[in-house]
Amino acid sequence: MKLLLAVFAVWLIGSGERGAVPSARRSPVFSVVLLSADLRGLMSALWVSNNRHWDELAGQNTLTQLLGTGTPTQREYLGCLVGDVAGDTLFVRRLLEASDLKQLQFAVAGNCDSVEQLVGTFHTHPYRADAEGHAIKEPGLSAMDLRTFATGTDIVTMVMWDLDSLDVAIKAPDGSVRYPVRLTVR
Repeated sequence: MKLLLAVFAVWLIGSGERGAVPSARRSPVFSVVLLSADLRGLMSALWVSNNRHWDELAGQNTLTQLLGTGTPTQREYLGCLVGDVAGDTLFVRRLLEASDLKQLQFAVAGNCDSVEQLVGTFHTHPYRADAEGHAIKEPGLSAMDLRTFATGTDIVTMVMWDLDSLDVAIKAPDGSVRYPVRLTVR
């Protein structure tokens, strides 16, 4: 009976190590990110819709926009990427709007937790205004984007900052972030 209780106790405790934490989900091995031309077109349409007033920055500058005293001319967008990995390729098959979407001029929040086959997120970056009110493109994933991505369970993140500009980062099996990554559109 003591042996049975001891086995049961070890089973309940797990590894028996104090502070043992279950290992995190490992990213699958892939090196290619593939996006359909139709999905790329949808991303472009979302960028246009959320940045349609980009050229109305006259009299605006980044400081007034960051302080919230400027006129909001654009909104960031957050979408959930659905896909799967086959061989060395991550196939991004669908884009769904994040639930509880909160769009601001220079920030976005939402939830993709209930999305089946979630592989990552897509978001847009707006233009900012320089001191003369001209639009400034800020290409690529920001340092904050990459830090946020590194702490999550997504295996891919994408950002669009202009119709012709899409940037991608992926997560390697060891959890490290690979950036930049080539994106294939077909």
